[in-house]
Amino acid sequence: MNALALTDRDGVYGSARAHAAAKELREERGRDFRALVGAEITLENESALPILVRTRTGYQNLCRLLTRAKLRGLPAATVQENPHLNARKEGRVRFNELVEFADGWIVLTGDEESPIRRALARGDRKMAGAMTATLADVLGRENVVVEVQRHRIRGETGTNRELIDLADALGLPRIATNSVNAATRHGRFVADAFACLRHHVTLDTAGRHLARNAERYLKSPAEMAALFADQPELLRNTLRVADRVEFALENLGYEFPRFPAPDGHNESSYLREAAYRGARERYSPLTREVRRQLDHELALIDKLGFSGYFLIVQDIVNFARSHDILVQGRGSAANSAVCYCLGITAVDTIQYRLLFERFLSERRRTWPDIDLDLPSGDRREAVIQHVFEKYAPLGAAMTANVITYRGRSAMREMGKVLSIPDSILSRFSTSWGSGRTDDDPESLREHLMESGMSEQHTWMDPLVHLYQAVHGLPRHFGQHSGGMIISDRSLDSAVPLENASMENRRVVQWDKDDCEDLGIIKVDLLGLGMLAAIQDTFTLCRERNRPPFEMKDIPPEDPATFDMLCRADTIGVFQVESRAQMTTLPRMLPRILSDLVVEVAIIRPGPNEGGMVHPYLNRRN
Repeated sequence: MNALALTDRDGVYGSARAHAAAKELREERGRDFRALVGAEITLENESALPILVRTRTGYQNLCRLLTRAKLRGLPAATVQENPHLNARKEGRVRFNELVEFADGWIVLTGDEESPIRRALARGDRKMAGAMTATLADVLGRENVVVEVQRHRIRGETGTNRELIDLADALGLPRIATNSVNAATRHGRFVADAFACLRHHVTLDTAGRHLARNAERYLKSPAEMAALFADQPELLRNTLRVADRVEFALENLGYEFPRFPAPDGHNESSYLREAAYRGARERYSPLTREVRRQLDHELALIDKLGFSGYFLIVQDIVNFARSHDILVQGRGSAANSAVCYCLGITAVDTIQYRLLFERFLSERRRTWPDIDLDLPSGDRREAVIQHVFEKYAPLGAAMTANVITYRGRSAMREMGKVLSIPDSILSRFSTSWGSGRTDDDPESLREHLMESGMSEQHTWMDPLVHLYQAVHGLPRHFGQHSGGMIISDRSLDSAVPLENASMENRRVVQWDKDDCEDLGIIKVDLLGLGMLAAIQDTFTLCRERNRPPFEMKDIPPEDPATFDMLCRADTIGVFQVESRAQMTTLPRMLPRILSDLVVEVAIIRPGPNEGGMVHPYLNRRN
């Protein structure tokens, strides 16, 4: 095959991954392959209509339509508090909206869940013809395509004949498709399991919720040719439709916002002025070494076109500080003297001789990644809502977090599908754990038997098979803990938005890695419980008429604090509260800040696997 269209229900959730896979096939394997973008739109009557994006305008229209429908729905938190509300129907697409947004699409007549096929199934040929004719009038007859599918089920021959008659009457193209919901024939079992979960039934009681057979898998060209040997023109038409698709996600059109520099400045010149203004406050005197480092960093930032990004991050930091909210940059941004002088980070890169290229390099032309720590709770939410308001109405959103099936969730949900008793599933979860990766069949069977399941149980082999099949697949959709993306225009022209579970939050349909792969820029606004505790402490000091404290006033090498660290009295202390850190602290006995820097850095997978920890501690002692 040289093309594959992914049409997720009510979204483009998987399109970024499909685009990346297609790019890999082209670049690494020399394959001529395209990932076509589309979606299956759910209408108010719960029928579904597949749409292919033909042009960039069509993609923007699809994203805007999906965003409008999704934002009409209710946040999950509201639905949980008011179970009588039906959020699903609130977020459906109206048929007249298809007409409004249809420019740049190819609309397909779909499978048995489409409104056109449903009308034919109940004998309402007039309604089916009216809907199809309306779409043809709006989109043009070449952009409404009748799908002929052969799944070897009773009654489909008559339905296909009526569809062909409808296509001939309206002058519409006809193609052969397979309404795929599994990659292979055996994937039908997983599709059935998910159908059971979706409808809250077990496999024994699922009835007509299950697929009638295993024909809806990704058939090879040879299999499709055999299936439509009597009408080969349908297959040729399928390829013609694919060839008409012009759009790919390389043409997304996303742009990071430009910073509104004052008169007489562009972004680069204003960043230079702001950095040197901060440098004069940070350093006294302003030495040649500081100037040389700033000029080096500013030249590279300007060359890579990132000046506006630094100014926008500084703007967020300034808002937080002006509202008495602690904020501090973390991570590799601490290697930048520009970040230090802008007040984004609190580490003197010159004093500690930190390497700027660890943060930003000409060879690595990805956008810089500046993470901001904020006090968890209402203060952080105030900063997030400020960003939403600044780029309103739809210029900002949170990135998604795709939760996948792991050990416990995979076993519990597949066990429910197969009616396995809760007592067995609970014992399995306790002994197995969620982080296991050694999921070989024999090990799974042994743990199931230890959990009380008989080796001869009817569902033993199916349960093991389903567990392995769903492991790593997407389970549900959430929001990233702090990743925000912003745009110079409405984000719904680049990716659909929907309500997050929290009130007054919006989330895009891609996770942070997908956004990064497609050049969408993220700013992390991370909530830190310890920073909230520090801010509360400062507040208490003021309320009790103590001298006012700021972060910079905290003594970096307070003896009593290091005594507690040496005793591993660190529960609740960010960075040094894990069991591994608490084991290492009494052995290392840190007495100054740089000791703590090494101690935190060395308890990591790399140093551990490289056998560096014990030799370091032995030599130090």
